[in-house]
Amino acid sequence: MKIIGIDPGTNQTGYGIISQSGKEFTYNHSGVISLPKSCQMSERLKIIYRELNKVIKFYKPDIAVIETAFYGKNIQSTLKLGYARGIAILVSANNNLQIEEYSPREIKKAVVGNGSASKQQVQYMIKSTFGLKHRMKFDESDSLAVAMCYALRNKTGKSKLKSWNAFIQENPDRIVKN
Repeated sequence: MKIIGIDPGTNQTGYGIISQSGKEFTYNHSGVISLPKSCQMSERLKIIYRELNKVIKFYKPDIAVIETAFYGKNIQSTLKLGYARGIAILVSANNNLQIEEYSPREIKKAVVGNGSASKQQVQYMIKSTFGLKHRMKFDESDSLAVAMCYALRNKTGKSKLKSWNAFIQENPDRIVKN
């Protein structure tokens, strides 16, 4: 099964693709769609749709997993994030993907074992898990964490969710690094 994780945003949208086969997880690809600040919101949303659609058509994931909105103090930022989430859901639905959503806290808990983990901790776990050496933006590592959250929940069941760290310790031979 191929999973695309999406970390939506109107400045940058991260995406990460992993494959899951039983207890084995493989990194396929990840990146960030950087959006020009000079563009109007409608143009940014069009770019997000177009670029995510290209990624989905090329990698052919089975499931799209999208981070839910973070409710901050700035209502305008929350609304803009909602636009990007809507586009991610729309492009996924238009490509007939199963769609799942997880909160930032659920994702951090699954990947790091702590729902309050920092972006640096999440990125460290993702890079360590897949043996990734390239420079990575937080949106990119967050999107891979979104995909991993689904893979771990899918494997262990919602009521028995283990942290990624615990999974690695119990199954060190199950991780396939590219």
